[in-house]
Amino acid sequence: MMEINVRDAAKEYLDKKVAPDRHIFLALDDGSSKFSKLGGSCAIGNKFQLVVSNAADAEYSLPLDNNANLDLTTAQPETLYLGHGLTLDFKNASLVLRDDSGILDGAVMIDEYTAPTKEDQALREEMKALGGKIC
Repeated sequence: MMEINVRDAAKEYLDKKVAPDRHIFLALDDGSSKFSKLGGSCAIGNKFQLVVSNAADAEYSLPLDNNANLDLTTAQPETLYLGHGLTLDFKNASLVLRDDSGILDGAVMIDEYTAPTKEDQALREEMKALGGKIC
């Protein structure tokens, strides 16, 4: 089982932003995850987000054991970028995700899950195609 240490400052911040009965998914936000608002990125694996939802998600079912009693899970693809000593902190008005290798993301966003519309899907496909041409 993967573990994440949620520092006190991050817990205080999350307590203000996320109701206790909500699911939280630690997801990539680099264009590679279904929750990402980006369509493509030149830097896969260096941008994360916390996605807040009313319901669990079968794809994001790997528990992240934590000291803050959060219902926090992730998906298998994300684990490729998460190392030992995983920590979530709140510094300089931002959530910071790190592991023993260093900072993974210095500005982790919190995003409320909303089902994508047809327009969202079309835009994402367009951005994904463009991202492949830019990188």
